[in-house]
Amino acid sequence: MTLPDARRLYAVTEATWPPARAWPLGPWTIREGQGGGQRVSAATCEAAFTPAAIGDVERAMDDLGQPALFMIRAGDEALDVALGHRGYAIKDPVVQYVTPVAELARIAPPPITTFMIWPPLMIMTDLWAGGGIGPGRIAVMNRVRGTKSGILARQADRAAGCGFVAVDGRVAMVHALEVAANFRRKGAAANMMRAAARWAGENGAAHLAVVVTAANEAANALYSGMGMTPMGRYHYRIRIAE
Repeated sequence: MTLPDARRLYAVTEATWPPARAWPLGPWTIREGQGGGQRVSAATCEAAFTPAAIGDVERAMDDLGQPALFMIRAGDEALDVALGHRGYAIKDPVVQYVTPVAELARIAPPPITTFMIWPPLMIMTDLWAGGGIGPGRIAVMNRVRGTKSGILARQADRAAGCGFVAVDGRVAMVHALEVAANFRRKGAAANMMRAAARWAGENGAAHLAVVVTAANEAANALYSGMGMTPMGRYHYRIRIAE
């Protein structure tokens, strides 16, 4: 089965983790994040640009009260260089993973260890808050228009973690996977990924994807160990305050 490529996964990320608002400005797409994180607050380049046009993005971001931030995707090498010359720093390189749903769903999570729930329970918002996933990111989840669900993990008769999954076409993507500190490395994250895969298959998806910062060694080891394929990378460039 052919896996979705990096470009397709960019689109899935946009659909399953959407900004509050997005609009074109010359060769750029500007996004208003409203506290939803970098993915929903970064500008992207959609066509040929001139270095002078970078100033248009900076002014638009200043008007929004957001840091000047660009997402650098495959094919954006010229923009990456131009931003480096302008003094922008590289921030948070990200790895995109994907796998066929059927592969990940072959092993079912143990009984009563995972539950698919939407809207999220208060314990889920508390777990997210403990990992820095606050109201701005919950608002992103609420904005998703397509099929979506929260994932609650339980261990030792306690809430152990939670996540969010949504479908775009034939691809589902997991976001905001968080495990309470005292339950890490005990299988809760793997159980949630397998539950997400089973739910995704039941809702028409053929593939399950996730994105994670390259610096998150534990998460990268988890997804690689579960047989997910690293399909692409991107990173951000952020303006350094003068």
